[in-house]
Amino acid sequence: MKYEIKSFFDKDTWTFSYVVFEPATKSSIVIDPVLNYDPKSGRTSTQSADEVVAFIKEQGLKNEWILETHAHADHLSAAAYLKSVIGGKVAIGEHVTKVQAVFKGVFNLGDEFKADGSHFDYLLRDQESIKFGGLSCKSLFVPGHTPACMAYQIEDSVFVGDTLFMPDVGTARCDFPGGDSKSLYQSIKKILSYSQDTKLYMCHDYPPNARAVQCLSTVGEQRKSNIHVNDGVSEDDFIQMRTHRDKTLEMPVLILPAIQVNIRAGAMPAKESNGAVYLKIPINVV
Repeated sequence: MKYEIKSFFDKDTWTFSYVVFEPATKSSIVIDPVLNYDPKSGRTSTQSADEVVAFIKEQGLKNEWILETHAHADHLSAAAYLKSVIGGKVAIGEHVTKVQAVFKGVFNLGDEFKADGSHFDYLLRDQESIKFGGLSCKSLFVPGHTPACMAYQIEDSVFVGDTLFMPDVGTARCDFPGGDSKSLYQSIKKILSYSQDTKLYMCHDYPPNARAVQCLSTVGEQRKSNIHVNDGVSEDDFIQMRTHRDKTLEMPVLILPAIQVNIRAGAMPAKESNGAVYLKIPINVV
């Protein structure tokens, strides 16, 4: 097999991270790594990220990229930590600047925070390809959940971020700043235009009815069975469903700490004069 995929599941945030690697060259990339965070104590740990590190070291891999599908609202990114331990350029879609600009205002970040994407090593454009070993990873602009979401295609596999969930779970919410259900529908249709047997790797799973957690679906399965966006669902139907459903959803538990870290490419704010790092919690704003 030309490439292999290893998945990692963080049970606290229901998040999948991935290492994609080429056995022949030992070249790898990491997609959507998780930094553990306890909202009760404000403490972080690298337990989930260290599982990724251990695998890369065991396999003797050389990591070249750390890719984020978007600025996540449900978990903190471990991109900065992984870069310091295993290397790799941290990349995200170029439209992350829109997300940075919004949340710079929400958190009243000063002039020291530049909403220009410069916290990341590289900003990816739609349809742009990056190389690792003999493999190519193509970026797909799939806005809707956020205005900056990207999916990543490596041969017959697509890492869909939060655009799609497993068929019995449905699709991502669209009520975050810059989110748009019409855009999400169009983005999903772009992904589902691939061949029926294209493999789709989820960023999250929230299994109903005691089903085991799963990360892998196909275009064919989604087009047939996705409860929100199968082939029988029109754009108008989807927009109506998504708008109604999003009004019933609570904010993710970690949205306020997560966004502050993730718009900084997984880095924490600078230490203050007492040597401590602080995250802001705006009151009655979000």
